[in-house]
Amino acid sequence: MHTLFDDFDEQLNAQGHKARKGQIVDASFVDVPKQRNSRAENEQIKAGEIPQRFKDNPDVGRQKNTDARWAKQDEETHFGYKNHAAVDNAHKWVRDYEVTCAEVHDSQVFIELLADNTSADVWADSAYQGENNEISLAAMERRSPVHKKGNRHNPLSQRSKKSNARRSKIRARIEHVFGSLTNEQGGLYSRVIGLARTEVKVGMMNRVYNMRRLVTLCRTDMSAI
Repeated sequence: MHTLFDDFDEQLNAQGHKARKGQIVDASFVDVPKQRNSRAENEQIKAGEIPQRFKDNPDVGRQKNTDARWAKQDEETHFGYKNHAAVDNAHKWVRDYEVTCAEVHDSQVFIELLADNTSADVWADSAYQGENNEISLAAMERRSPVHKKGNRHNPLSQRSKKSNARRSKIRARIEHVFGSLTNEQGGLYSRVIGLARTEVKVGMMNRVYNMRRLVTLCRTDMSAI
């Protein structure tokens, strides 16, 4: 699926739609139907084991989404996977993506999402802040307009708060992408079973979004003539 995605990205570049003005990184949950397992079975699944009930009844086992995981964000609880995306700031293309189970922290796939064909700026929220990421970005000669994060003992200064507000206006562009995937392409929800199938489904969703985005931009260009 990544091969098809990369092929279309090369076509975008060939038509003059190269990544410009940096890229924005964020992730969105891909929810799946919740499983009715016992607490002991969930512990086994999380440990990478197959519960005996699934082995004894293969028909039941085939319907269990054992790759999916629980995660909580703010007050919302999710079960499933994540669509981690890097979006071009200028055109709002999805330039790269990774699919993981929901419990994987956004920062764990941050660096590998950064495409080579972009300018130096990388926009992300405070979840991506961390010394290792900052070192990696510096080694890649990338600037890091990542949101600053304060705490009770070290609150943000007014200058940092204003800086975060400016960054938010740019970072919000990726929410338009996730909003389009949710509202115009059936939503970030999956009924397929397993990480491998979910990777294919989410990859197709991201690619279809880029195709729709290309049509929109071409129409805009034609109307300006």
